[in-house]
Amino acid sequence: MADNETGESEGDARDEIHEPEPQLRHGVPQAFDPMGVELLFPNADQLLDLIETLGHEGFAMLLDVCGADYLTHPGRTTLPDGVTPERFEVVYTLVSHVERRRLRLRVQVAESDPTIPSVAHMHPGAENAERETYDMFGIVFADHPDLSRILLPDDWEGHPLRKDFAVGRIPVQFKGAPAPR
Repeated sequence: MADNETGESEGDARDEIHEPEPQLRHGVPQAFDPMGVELLFPNADQLLDLIETLGHEGFAMLLDVCGADYLTHPGRTTLPDGVTPERFEVVYTLVSHVERRRLRLRVQVAESDPTIPSVAHMHPGAENAERETYDMFGIVFADHPDLSRILLPDDWEGHPLRKDFAVGRIPVQFKGAPAPR
């Protein structure tokens, strides 16, 4: 076979198969959703440093924190290479007013230890959203200033947005609600 420009024979070049390297931003896997919003997939240990770094880049506003339970979708394919899917996911939406764009962080949270660091000390507006995620999904936000129930009574057992929570098990009772007639 004839040599190509690199000095390798054509047969040698075809034998090498290179997997594309995953795109990274600040050492974290990166992807884009169908609408073009940038997605970053940090693990729980990278979260605080990444949010601080992104804040210095102009992503100073935390718009939302929410949870998701993928119990019935364990084989979802929306994660880039190198990200291990877990049962739970916490999604953070950051906004840069300077660049006029959004960015989402999707953190995988294991069912065996559903704990993730709180970002309330960096973004005080996250405090109630983290409490709601804790209340509905049972995801614990370490170092949260007041991680208590926000939507359900303190004596409520379980987390109603978990896919394995029995629907209709207990009727919802609201404090101070008028008695039924």
